[in-house]
Amino acid sequence: MSLAFPTRWGLCALALALPMAPSLAQDLQLARNLAATCANCHGTNGKAKGDMKPLAGMPADKLLALWADYKSGAQPATIMHQISKGYTDEQVRLIAAYFASQSPAKP
Repeated sequence: MSLAFPTRWGLCALALALPMAPSLAQDLQLARNLAATCANCHGTNGKAKGDMKPLAGMPADKLLALWADYKSGAQPATIMHQISKGYTDEQVRLIAAYFASQSPAKP
C-alpha cells in the first residue's frame, strides 16, 4: 500500500515533531514551576490582589525589562532586587513567557 504524497509529508512532519514534544512539555512545566514562586506576592498565575503588581498577561518583553531594572537596582524595591539575582537568564525568559501567556485578572 502506498501513501498519498501529502500524507507521507504529514507523517514525516509528525515524526520530526515527536522528539521535541517532551522537551516543550518539560519547558512548560518548568516555566509554571518557576512562576509559582511568584505567587506569594503576585497571586496565583500572576493575578495579584490589592496593591501588588499583576503579572498575568503582561508582555514578556516588558516583564524582562522590569526584571532587568530590579536586578540592576534601577527600579526601587523591597525584595525584588534580591529575588531577581537568584535566577538564570533562561529561567527569567521562561517565567516572563509563562506570565505573558496567562489571561489578565478580571477587574
